[in-house]
Amino acid sequence: MNITFPGFVDLQVNGFAGVDYNAPSLSAEAARRSLDAMQATGVTRCLPTLITSSLERFAAGARPLLECSHPIVAGLHMEGPYISPVDGFRGAHPLAQVRDASIEDFKRRQEAAGGKIVLVTLAPEVPGAIALIEYLLGENICVALGHTAATREQIRDAIAAGASLSTHLGNGCAQMLHRHNNIIWEQLAADDLCASFIADGHHLPDSVLRSFIRAKGLKASLLVTDAMAAAAAPPGRYWLGDLEVELGANGRVSQPETANLAGAALTMPMAVAHTARVCGLPIEQVLPLGTTQPAHYLGIEPAGVVSADWDSTRGTLTISKVGL
Repeated sequence: MNITFPGFVDLQVNGFAGVDYNAPSLSAEAARRSLDAMQATGVTRCLPTLITSSLERFAAGARPLLECSHPIVAGLHMEGPYISPVDGFRGAHPLAQVRDASIEDFKRRQEAAGGKIVLVTLAPEVPGAIALIEYLLGENICVALGHTAATREQIRDAIAAGASLSTHLGNGCAQMLHRHNNIIWEQLAADDLCASFIADGHHLPDSVLRSFIRAKGLKASLLVTDAMAAAAAPPGRYWLGDLEVELGANGRVSQPETANLAGAALTMPMAVAHTARVCGLPIEQVLPLGTTQPAHYLGIEPAGVVSADWDSTRGTLTISKVGL
């Protein structure tokens, strides 16, 4: 069945088609080549994502992403460095660069990014986080909670201060949590938080993805890829900043010889198709999770029109044409 829909909007993408946005050697040419490849998958707006790093390393990534002036870049997503230092909750972010939240530090990073940071993921329990959330809200910058070991009170304080999204809910946290009092339940139950999900079959088991979307509701659920350099690339070794990772033949990205996930090799058509298949929903109900809803969350309009072939029997979505 041929379908048309607004272009995909990906709020979290660390790299694509063999290019790592967190590499100190990133060039504008490589960034453009990668974004061209992403656009071919139907993404017409995205937030290249820079993870926890020093100011100098952050600036080295931001500069070429902006210099390439690619039309699908709607701003930058800064994930960290104001996150939990605790193993498990910190995920693949480098411990040495994790730090307390600071308005002054953020201002320096925003200056290095030419004012293009539009989304910040942080942990609300980090010293200075609430003051920073309030500052970001005043600057019309969206705030997400992620890589956090916060208590329910700290999560509620962050929401009251202006946090409005859960970054890749169900991931970026320890494998063992209290069965009732934990960050997942608290964020799922918060009506003032939207939630983004990595729907690749690796980050969230099918039953968990189905349950999460049912609990949060379709209108408050967003799909992201959390893609890194291995997305739209063959199996092998890649880099996420200073971390070497491996893409297996099954599409799973992990640290070599460990079970630890480290980004994804997901594309937006794959995420939408997987969600429709797992949740047993018509494709028309799932497409907004990766198109209009993330756009509206950012306060922008989706761009362009995408044509694709939807095979409901096989559960595949194949892009045929992308128009800006």
